[in-house]
Amino acid sequence: MKIMTRLAFSSLVFCTIALVGATSAFAQSWPQRPVKFILSLGPGSGADIGARLYADRLTKIWGQPVVVENRPGGDGVIAINAVIQAKDDHTLLWGPTANFVGHPYSLESMPYDPKELVPVARVSGTVVTLGVPSSMNVGSLKELLETAKQKKGWLNWTTAVTMTDIILEGFLKSQGIDAAHVRYKQPAEAVNDLVSERIQLYSSAYAIVRPQTQSGKVKLLAVQARNRVPGLDLPTVAESGFPGLNFEGLVGIIAARSSGLPNAARDRIGADIKTVSKDPFVAERLAATAQLNTPGDAAEFAASIDEQVKQLDESAKLLGMKPKR
Repeated sequence: MKIMTRLAFSSLVFCTIALVGATSAFAQSWPQRPVKFILSLGPGSGADIGARLYADRLTKIWGQPVVVENRPGGDGVIAINAVIQAKDDHTLLWGPTANFVGHPYSLESMPYDPKELVPVARVSGTVVTLGVPSSMNVGSLKELLETAKQKKGWLNWTTAVTMTDIILEGFLKSQGIDAAHVRYKQPAEAVNDLVSERIQLYSSAYAIVRPQTQSGKVKLLAVQARNRVPGLDLPTVAESGFPGLNFEGLVGIIAARSSGLPNAARDRIGADIKTVSKDPFVAERLAATAQLNTPGDAAEFAASIDEQVKQLDESAKLLGMKPKR
């Protein structure tokens, strides 16, 4: 019996070692051909700059060309469907999660199966700020909200994506503030209206309002990040007394489940993203485009997305909205 037990144990150890060796070998063999990052935003965006920075360095690490293909439009749906329909483990989605996390609320019907989206690696975090017209002479987020409570219907607001729409609208309702949501197709239009006081509050990526902020036309009241952002002398929304306005802008890599990307390859991509993130030039360029250097593996990325989904669902309940997922 002891001999059989030892033989069984030895066989188990051998199989385990062989499996680990095979997994490691596969991770080293991927990619076997050029890799494509399909981006849900256009050229010149922060996510686009980040994708090209990483593509250049991953090409050297992987020994295969890594190309970036821009497929903007449709609130990210065009890019998402392109990745799903490719059914290719060398074709990956690169971009902000705020688009697809909000789709169950923003779209009449889901044009893709959300279960197809598999987190691969977190890359960066978009710095999101709350801005007001400098001409209003508002000193803080608290002052703005107190004014909005006193002046019924005075506050006009907008955000850059569906998810922040729901979070901000739910927050304002929880505060008993009567405010109007003004919708824009182009962020530049919203910035112009913010400067001229047609809208009084804009939640957007810092990169969108940075030129007007630096010229003194827009005043930033807070960052919606969990922690303070290096280089910006701004309190977080939690420090301002309103943690319900926190929003972590996530940018990362997503695979289609139907592509069959093995876990070993996913692990390798996550590890290599972390390696590239340590490059001082990459960190510097991300900061210059108002992005936080926050790499993470598949599990860490999935946990961050789950936080977004939970926050969005809680805000949607306040508004009586139900997801279509």
